Formats: sequence, structure tokens, C-alpha cells
Amino acid sequence: MFGNLGAGEIIIIVLVILIFFGPKKIPEIAQGIGKGMREFKKAMRDVEDGLKNNDSQSTAATPQKTLEPKSEGVKIPEVMQQQTKAPEENKQI
Repeated sequence: MFGNLGAGEIIIIVLVILIFFGPKKIPEIAQGIGKGMREFKKAMRDVEDGLKNNDSQSTAATPQKTLEPKSEGVKIPEVMQQQTKAPEENKQI
């Protein structure tokens, strides 16, 4: 958590903070940091929930394409039949 800091360095840092801010101000600072962290975590959760809801809504709103069984008597539309005829049959005068 503190990288390469040992126990001695951490104790010195805590003592400097105690001398600099004083014993009365440290609890107030800790409370402010705690509130800030709670608000940040709550905002992160709200964003994640919003993204999950958007993903689930878009997935639910998109209908899945179902495949129907192929029928044996496939009918070709008239337009397709005209295109498959020989070129001399397609000529219109």
C-alpha cells in the first residue's frame, strides 16, 4: 500500500502530520476524507449500475432473430423469375 516505505518512515510521517495539524484537527480531516471516499464510491456504483441497466435494456429491446425451418416448396418471387429467364425472353419491344 505504501510502496517502499518502512515502518520507521511511516511513523515519522505520522508524527510530522500530528505536529503540523495538531491533535484536534486530525479527526476532522479524517472525517472529511472518509466522507469524500464514500461519496466517490457511491458515484462509481451509480455509474456502473447505469451502464449495466443500459446494456440490459438494449439487449432486451433488441429482438433475437429466430430461424424458421426451410420449407420444401420454395416459391421464387416473380421478379426473380424474370431475371432468371434467357436474355431474349426478357426483351420488351
